[in-house]
Amino acid sequence: MKIDFTRSGGFAGMRSAVAIDTENLPSTESERLHRLVEEAGFFDLPAALKSTAPGGDRFQYRVKVEEGTRRKEIVADEAAVPERLRPLLDYLTGWARASQKRKTV
Repeated sequence: MKIDFTRSGGFAGMRSAVAIDTENLPSTESERLHRLVEEAGFFDLPAALKSTAPGGDRFQYRVKVEEGTRRKEIVADEAAVPERLRPLLDYLTGWARASQKRKTV
């Protein structure tokens, strides 16, 4: 599975990004990431998760997942993120922070 993740915006306008290929991860991390994608129902989510509520200091997330023949990209406003997607976004945000100097894992 390949994942491209970007979180941008927020109060300081910061951008965090990471590209992950689960084939390059230890099996426990790879399995965890696969599980988070499945638990989020990622491939069933709409491509755009937009909020109508005002708020300029919120984060925006872009997540692209490729797994076999399945490919999906979503863009989500922080206020419109469904609860089932939060654990995946939190996990990917952690990876992006930890790999600021590296672009690919």
